[in-house]
Amino acid sequence: MLKGQQTWVFQQKPVIISTGTAGGPFEANGNIADDFDILHEDLWLGKDSYEQAHQMLLENAVDKALTKAALKKEDIQFFLAGDLVNQITPSSFAARTNQIPYLGLFGACSTSMEGLALGSFLVNYQGAKRILTGASSHNAAVEKQFRYPTEYGGQKPPTAQWTVTGAGVAVVAQQGLGPVVTSATIGRVVDMGLSDPFNMGGAMAPAAVDTIITHLHDRGVSPDYYDLIVTGDLGKIGREVSLELLNEKGYPVSEEKYQDCGLMIYREGQPVLAGASGAGCSATVLYGHLLNKMKKGEIQRLLVVATGALLSPLSFQQKETIPCIAHAVSIEAGGM
Repeated sequence: MLKGQQTWVFQQKPVIISTGTAGGPFEANGNIADDFDILHEDLWLGKDSYEQAHQMLLENAVDKALTKAALKKEDIQFFLAGDLVNQITPSSFAARTNQIPYLGLFGACSTSMEGLALGSFLVNYQGAKRILTGASSHNAAVEKQFRYPTEYGGQKPPTAQWTVTGAGVAVVAQQGLGPVVTSATIGRVVDMGLSDPFNMGGAMAPAAVDTIITHLHDRGVSPDYYDLIVTGDLGKIGREVSLELLNEKGYPVSEEKYQDCGLMIYREGQPVLAGASGAGCSATVLYGHLLNKMKKGEIQRLLVVATGALLSPLSFQQKETIPCIAHAVSIEAGGM
């Protein structure tokens, strides 16, 4: 049911019965490498282009999620996915491979929670028995669109973030064992007039705060209701801005309770500047690391707020500012 203006509360509590994650060589040396199902040794993944490698990452994650759930593609009603490449071709081409009825999504780095929110809505209201949803990114495919090709070797400022090479998907079902999706808050576009594509965290932080406050207000809960609130992916700069804004607006959150996917995936010493980014960042951190912690009983209630910068190479070239958005999904330990 709708609660407030922007929040769905899922009375049937759709279940995340299975997940699949895949990553690249940089992620294999990261902080949560053990939480990936598949890790590749090189960025090419044996393909002729980085875009084809990107597609393969998503296909890997889908195959792993289905295998873990002992399901066939025919058991899934809909596939909701998106990425950062022009016209989300890696996701669409992966849907061509999988032949599951497909809804392509673009919410930039917020796509992971956009898909989980919409997929849970479909399952909750009997629109599907099972859906697959996920998001992906590839460092070498995405960086050349929004910044510079990696071969160029251009210098980046300290505010820049490293695009994750990874894909994360989930199977959401009406019944089964696993964490349950209890609610979702659909964010609104927030644009504070920033235009620097090398400071995504600073641009997206106000959107994250807007959605977090709306979610808490609509649900009638305080930040303490959750064991952990996780944004993805604001990085170091955006997380600091968000903590300050939440405090100013009367919703103080401790640094221990509020984490960011962009600061969780890589280890100290990896040259990621302000942290990680990319549509695959929050998808892999949630569907791998965070849900593993939930299965271990370390987290009971989790709020994931995926953030996206809705710019394009064309809008940047035309000197447009960066509109941003954030979608929040609450997940609780169910029948594990």
